[in-house]
Amino acid sequence: GADPIAFRLRHLGDSRARAVIEAAARRTNWSGWTPREGRGHGIGFARYKNLGAYCAVVAEVEVGHEVRVNRLTLAVDVGLVINPDGVRNQIEGGAIQSTSWTLKEEVKLGERGITSLGWEDYPILKFSEAPAVEIELIDRPELPSVGAGEAAQGPTAAAISNAVENALGVRVRDLPLTSERIIAAIERQ
Repeated sequence: GADPIAFRLRHLGDSRARAVIEAAARRTNWSGWTPREGRGHGIGFARYKNLGAYCAVVAEVEVGHEVRVNRLTLAVDVGLVINPDGVRNQIEGGAIQSTSWTLKEEVKLGERGITSLGWEDYPILKFSEAPAVEIELIDRPELPSVGAGEAAQGPTAAAISNAVENALGVRVRDLPLTSERIIAAIERQ
């Protein structure tokens, strides 16, 4: 029942972790969020492989027949930022890829093995379904660069899943977050 941002901050001593969470919350006006039926917001955070970039993501979703991610806001600390444009591109690409994994991508299996053998049988996020992505870089020129590759994937999936739970009041534990899996989670409740 605790606020997800307050809960994380209460249990985090790492100032860099706290900074990215606070930046993402501030940029999305987390405390000013207005709940509406079928809409939710969620937070995800990770430090890549516990050694690399710090990344916090706030996802804003709409849940109807399908889940639609309307907006992703990411705050990232990669240490010294050498190429800001490159970091933003890497983080945005990772967030979009993770959104596709979280909502659509799934290898289908049949009696004889894999049945999704081509792009026609393997669903991915369409350009028209891609969310708006905002990125805030926290530059730490006094610290070494740690790279941005793959820092966004885990926390983006977590933020989307947490936003769906916020919208529906039910936790879906398997990906992708299809309507069938959401209905099954509601029925188990």
